[in-house]
Amino acid sequence: MTCIARNELRTPSRNMRLDHVIRTVLLSTLLMAPALPAGAEATKPLRLCADPTNLPFSSDDPARPGLYLEIGQAVGAKLGRAVTYNWYKSYFGKRTVRETLLGKQCDAMVGLPLADDFMGPVVIFSKPIAHEGYALVGAKDRKLAGIDDLKGLRVALQYQSTPQNLLASRDEISKVTVLSPDEGMAALDQGKADVAFIWAPVAGWLNRTAYGDKYQVVSTEGDGLLWPTAIGFAKGSGALRDEVDAVLPSLQADIAALFAKYGVPNGAPVKFGEAGQATSSVGAREPVTVGQAAADKPVQTAAVTGDTKAGREIFNGTCAHCHGPDAVQAERKIDLRLLRKRYADEMEQTYWKTVHDGRPAKGMPAWKDVFSDDELKNVYAYLQTVQEAGGSN
Repeated sequence: MTCIARNELRTPSRNMRLDHVIRTVLLSTLLMAPALPAGAEATKPLRLCADPTNLPFSSDDPARPGLYLEIGQAVGAKLGRAVTYNWYKSYFGKRTVRETLLGKQCDAMVGLPLADDFMGPVVIFSKPIAHEGYALVGAKDRKLAGIDDLKGLRVALQYQSTPQNLLASRDEISKVTVLSPDEGMAALDQGKADVAFIWAPVAGWLNRTAYGDKYQVVSTEGDGLLWPTAIGFAKGSGALRDEVDAVLPSLQADIAALFAKYGVPNGAPVKFGEAGQATSSVGAREPVTVGQAAADKPVQTAAVTGDTKAGREIFNGTCAHCHGPDAVQAERKIDLRLLRKRYADEMEQTYWKTVHDGRPAKGMPAWKDVFSDDELKNVYAYLQTVQEAGGSN
């Protein structure tokens, strides 16, 4: 028998022994490997929706990520999950929630208003994490214990906010209408107002960062003045919501410390009476933080086609960032209440060209790929209802 023949005969035997060794090693490896927990998916990152430039709430600056992001980081740590972010500008309102949270771009959004009428039932909520709303801001030695303490004072009020509505019939209080919390704080610091009644989180943040904690910031409570906030999830994320709810009680002290860190008031609020019908363009539970009183009352134009209510919702959720809530804008060149004055019979033609193609050189994006023509028609129908009469452009 040749050597080659002998080797060929031995090869099956060696291969069998080798196969036995490999099987033994693999079996031993499997037996020694730790069993994967049933919740192995929990090791996936916790993806948060957040605005990159919205302090005190969120920021893409690692040095000061913001109140909401730090709460999200604390939740992620408790769950044993790393945290990642999907950045999207929050001034788009409910559209932000639709395109990020409901679009499965992220798992959770911290700081949504815990309200049945806020995008329910497609959005579900955790247990409350805090309460946010409006605050009285004034000198530290000024008494701010109720509405009577505002008598005879000049009070800065955000346009179309619950505080403005609350004080509208109080003739003994001088009202100073402001565009934003920033403007309210400036009016207070410049001596143009004695007290500011403005959006509390921003007031507290500015007091901490821009005014050296010069003022007291007192939360208020009443109809449309204070509401609970929570972490929002898409409807199908009930299991994750339950996991978060399970760890929230152990984070209450940490959350309180974060509110203090960012200057956001979270103490016992001053109670006010009912504010009556809110004038906010997005409802009492969703605070309007920008806007300015109109000099002239808008007039209803002739025939309007389209759904004006739906158009108003799109406008306030998307266009109001530049053009003001309900199209109230002090800067005349972007005041859309002047469209009819400016363009007369060419108003509609100009509108469609602008929203379809945009005006990139002037910072106006094209919207034809974002909204359908029916939706843009609704916006135009709404804009027809706010056109001013008379005067010049």
